[in-house]
Amino acid sequence: MGVFDGLLTGLQVAFSLQGILFVFIGVLLGTIIGMIPGLGPISAIAIMIPITYGMDPAIALLMMAGVYYGSMYGGSTSSILLNAPGVAGTVAASFDGYPMAQQGKAGKALAISAICSFIGGTVGVVLLMVFSPLLSKVAISFGPPEYFALMLLGLLAIASLSDGSVVKAFISATLGFIVVMIGIDAQTGTSRFTFGNINLLDGIDFLVIALGLFAIAEVAFLILFRKAGGLKDAKSIGTLKLTKDEAKEIAGPTTRQSFLGFFLGVLPGAGATISSFIAYITEKKLAKKPEDFGKGSLKGLAGPETANNAATTGAFVPLLSLGIPGSGTTAVMLGAFLVLGIQPGPLLVSEHPDVFWGVIASMYIGNIILLILNLPLIPYLARILLIPRPLLISLVLMFCFLGVYAVSFNIADLYLLLLFGILGYLMRIFAFPAAPFILAFILGGMMEQSLRQSLTISGGDLAIFYESPIALTIFIVSVLFLFVPVLKGIIKKGRNTTNLSA
Repeated sequence: MGVFDGLLTGLQVAFSLQGILFVFIGVLLGTIIGMIPGLGPISAIAIMIPITYGMDPAIALLMMAGVYYGSMYGGSTSSILLNAPGVAGTVAASFDGYPMAQQGKAGKALAISAICSFIGGTVGVVLLMVFSPLLSKVAISFGPPEYFALMLLGLLAIASLSDGSVVKAFISATLGFIVVMIGIDAQTGTSRFTFGNINLLDGIDFLVIALGLFAIAEVAFLILFRKAGGLKDAKSIGTLKLTKDEAKEIAGPTTRQSFLGFFLGVLPGAGATISSFIAYITEKKLAKKPEDFGKGSLKGLAGPETANNAATTGAFVPLLSLGIPGSGTTAVMLGAFLVLGIQPGPLLVSEHPDVFWGVIASMYIGNIILLILNLPLIPYLARILLIPRPLLISLVLMFCFLGVYAVSFNIADLYLLLLFGILGYLMRIFAFPAAPFILAFILGGMMEQSLRQSLTISGGDLAIFYESPIALTIFIVSVLFLFVPVLKGIIKKGRNTTNLSA
C-alpha cells in the first residue's frame, strides 16, 4: 500500500463520526490533564487502557494519541500563567512565557503557544507520514556512543541558559547531576547518596524538582517580596493578536524547530523535554539579542513550543515502525497496543493499515481541534492571573502538593518539594539559573547509562566514541559549542581595545 492509499485509509477511520468524537475527547482530556501538575499523559493513558478494552483498536489508539499531544498544549498554559509546568516537556516554555504573563502579555503568550504548537504538530505529522520508514533506520543507527555524544552536546550548551555568570550555570548543572545520582544504581543495584533513607531509594521524581524550583520558588518570592511586583503587574491580559513584525519574528524559530524537534523526537529517549531545551538553546545562540531571552522573548517561547509538539509526533516513528518506545508515554502506548491485540513494528503497516494510517490521519484532525479549542479559551484561561494574589498563591500551592502526592502517594515527596522550593528561592536570590539544573537532571541519568553501555560493549576501550562517525561529528559540534562563545568574547574584547586605541 502506497503513502497516498494508506493516508486515504487513515482518513476514512479518522473522519468517521466515531473517530472525530474520540479524537476530540482525547485532545480535550489531554489539554485538561496537561494543565494539572502531577497527572501528565502517562497517568491518563494508563488509566484509559482498561476503559478501552473491547473497543475498536484504531479508535482507542486515536483517543490515546490525542491525550498525548493534547497534554503538551495544556502543560504550556500552567507554565506560562503560573510558572508551574504541568508536563515536563513544557518547562522551557516558562522561561519566556511566564515573564510575558508578568508584563501583561498573557493573551499573546498563550496565542503564540497555540499557534506554534499547531504548526509544530502539523509539520511533524507530514514528516511522520513521508519519512517514517526512512527515519526508523536512523533511529536504529543511534547506539550508546551516539547517545552519549548527544547528551554531552546538550550539557556543553548549558552556558546558553545563563543570563550572567557561566560559572554559576555550571555549578547549577553540577547540582542537577548530584541529585539525579540519588537512588539505586540501575546497573549494580547498590544505593547511592540515600543516607540510609528508604524514601530516596527510588530517586527523586522530575515533577518534584520542576515544581519546587519553579512554582514553589516563585510563590516564596511573591510572598516575601510583596512590593517587588510579580503577578500584580499582570492585571492586563493584553491582546491575542500578533503584529506583522511579531509574526515575522517567530516565523524563523517556528520553521526551524518544527524540523529539529521532530528529528529529535524520532530518537528513542530524547523526547519532547530534551527537544524543547535544545530548541531554546539553539534559538538563543542564533538570536541577535540573546540578552532578551528569559525576559519575555517571543523567540524564546516560540522555539520550545514548536519543538515539543513536533517531537511528540516524532516519538511515534520508533513506536509505529520499530515497536520501540522512545519515551515513558510511548512505552505506556506500547502496552495499550499490545492489550488491544496490535503488535507495533515493521509489519504494522501491512497487517493493520487502519491503525497505522488512522493514528497519523487523526493527528491532522487533532491539531486543528486543539487550535479551534484553545484560541477561543485564551481570554478565559488568562483570567487566572486576575485572581487575587493570596487566593492564587493558595491555589498554586494546593495544585503543586496534590500533583506531587498523586504521583507517589508518599508524604516524603512533599517534604522534598518544599526543600527544592527553598533551593529554587535561594538560587533565584543569588542569581543561579534553574534551567541548567533541570537540564542536567534530565540528561544526567541517560548520559551515565549510555557511557556505561558503551564501555561494556567496547570492554572499556574509549576508541568506541571516535570510531563512530555520528558520535565523532557530534563531539566536534560539542567542542565548538564550548569554545565558540569564548572566542567570540576574545574577538569582541580585541575590537573594543582597537576602537579605544584608535
